[in-house]
This record gives sequence, C-alpha cells and structure tokens, in this order.
Amino acid sequence: MTVRDEAHALRDLARLRRARDRMDREYAQPLDVEALARDAHMSAGHFSRQFRLAYGESPYSYLMTRRIERAMALLRRGDTSVTDACFAVGCASLGTFSTRFTELVGVTPGAYRREARQSTAGIPSCVAKQVTRPVRNREAPSAARG
Repeated sequence: MTVRDEAHALRDLARLRRARDRMDREYAQPLDVEALARDAHMSAGHFSRQFRLAYGESPYSYLMTRRIERAMALLRRGDTSVTDACFAVGCASLGTFSTRFTELVGVTPGAYRREARQSTAGIPSCVAKQVTRPVRNREAPSAARG
C-alpha cells in the first residue's frame, strides 16, 4: 500500500467515524444510507461496504441497534408505550421496530416493557443500561426466545 493509499484509507475511516457518531447523536432523525454516504463524500454502495468492513455490520443495522438501545431505556421506565417509544427513537414503522427489537433483544417490545420494569427495579439506570444492552447481529440467546 502506498503512502497515498494509506492517507486515503485514513480519510475514509475518519469519514466513517463521523457518520457513526452522527448516527449515535441523531438516531431519532430520519437518517438513510444515501444521506450518510453523501455527507461522507462516498457513493452509497462504497459507504456501506466500508462501514461494514470497519464496524462489522451495515450502517442500517448499526442505526437500528442504537435506536433499539434507546427504546429499551424508554421502555424500562414503564411510562412509555411501545408505539411512543418506536416513534421517539426515529422508527417510522411499528412493525419493523417490533421485528428488529425482537431479533436483537429476544422478546417483543411489550414483553420487554413488562419484564424490564420489574427486573431492573432498584438498579441505577446506568447499570441497567449495561446489563440490558441488546446483542447485535441477531444473536439473542436462544433461551430468551422461548
């Protein structure tokens, strides 16, 4: 790899990091791969391939995981409905949200809301967030699936 190639790769990594940071900050906004790629000065296909190489999952999967994590926090509180949590984290489809939530967490959002409030009672929210973090890439434990 030449010095120029290395410099280009480092620039791409910095752009990908900025896109990932934007997803972390603006998860509730309507973000799509095309807009993220445009901001990173890449084509959508190149952006998706490079993001997967750098972070091990697609940009869409990463964004949905962030959204599900935020929804889990809202649902743990117990005063937010599943529908309200879905829209509060930027999902436009309750069906897609519920499907992805179930894939990542291993239970439906409604079941999570009922169970999490009881299981995390008395635990500081910063600790509850760590112990209830979703598993990525459809790796929810089989015991949790039923």
